[in-house]
Amino acid sequence: MSSPLKFLDLFAGAGGLSEGFIRAGFKPIAHVEADASACFTLKTRQAFHWLKNNNSIDVYAKYLKGQMTRQQLYDGIPQNEIDSVINEFIGPDNLKSIFKKVDAQLGNSKLDLIIGGPPCQAYSLVGRSRSNMVNDPRNHLYVYYAEFLKKYKPKYFVFENVLGLLTAKDPNDELYFDKMKSLFVEIGYSIEYNVLSANEHGVLQNRKRIILVGKRGHRSKKSFYPKIEKWVPTATVWDLLRDLPKINAGGGKASPLEHIAEPSQWLKQAQISTNLPLTWHEARPHSEQDLEIYKYAVTLWNNEKRRLHYDDLPEHLKSHKGRNSFVDRFKVVAGDLTACHTVVAHISKDGHHYIHPDIEQNRSLTPREAARIQSFPDDYYFENVSGKPARTSAFKQIGNAVPVLLAQKIAEKLLKDW
Repeated sequence: MSSPLKFLDLFAGAGGLSEGFIRAGFKPIAHVEADASACFTLKTRQAFHWLKNNNSIDVYAKYLKGQMTRQQLYDGIPQNEIDSVINEFIGPDNLKSIFKKVDAQLGNSKLDLIIGGPPCQAYSLVGRSRSNMVNDPRNHLYVYYAEFLKKYKPKYFVFENVLGLLTAKDPNDELYFDKMKSLFVEIGYSIEYNVLSANEHGVLQNRKRIILVGKRGHRSKKSFYPKIEKWVPTATVWDLLRDLPKINAGGGKASPLEHIAEPSQWLKQAQISTNLPLTWHEARPHSEQDLEIYKYAVTLWNNEKRRLHYDDLPEHLKSHKGRNSFVDRFKVVAGDLTACHTVVAHISKDGHHYIHPDIEQNRSLTPREAARIQSFPDDYYFENVSGKPARTSAFKQIGNAVPVLLAQKIAEKLLKDW
């Protein structure tokens, strides 16, 4: 293939899906994302890829070490790399503006692929438990996704979302997923979809997502869905944790720290371990009560391989009134399992559902540990609008992401079948 196939990433978030496609050999033309902090993360990642491709990765290392400002980093790469990240909400009022910016990045080139999926909160089961989600405008963002398909007519598109999309209904009791599929077919695409489990493709996380693929003008009965080979590594969650510095609640830092051991074979195979500075290994502080509960939960798992049920706690540790709902609000990321439970954006609110398995460290996960669970490489830096590290923002971006390794496997198979 003479030149890389070009893609547009819509609702790009922090770029997990995009990173996988870049690894596979695709070239991003633009990323469109409403969250300003995530856009800075994308810009910094664009800088990383440009510097790496131009044999100047030492400049990126200096940035991670705090030896240059973010603006100085951006000033050292072509402006069009920075401009390729479009910080706008995808909706009726902004479509023309976004099209204009994408066109500027595309020039005379043809767009081969569109990837991305609208925010999942309105389709998720948790989201639907809130009454205001029924009329949430995010329910209809797929309509604007289709506008990009109409305009650019890529050969393929890859649409990702949560399992709740399969059952989410509009006020007229119609399934949103049925309406989406009908719209995509109406504008000229054949569609196929599947539910993929990240833990079956090298990721140490039990995360299931709908991956829908559309192919323009496909009329053959032969399936075009990228059937990716399964890879269940001989690894446990400890393999993504044990080489990181041991820190307690409130310890660590967003700036670089040194590994304390050789990275596991899985970290190398998954391309997570890198030679660049290790950032974002910073633990949030916790109250004494929470720390006592964490020890209780870890001990219960270590001794009995049993999850903590909230009502099983000693009475002096029960401060929540609702004891019959969210009873697993305190959950250990068990190091001896082959995959941990799903990392979600709620990790930005508190760490109770993501307790570190080392009772001596006695804390919740750091952003770097959560990023590894999502298979982000260690050189991926999560930004904040202000330029100063913000742990909450980093957690939110990580929790909302598509696992990089899963995206890479999809992209590699799609490219092979192209």
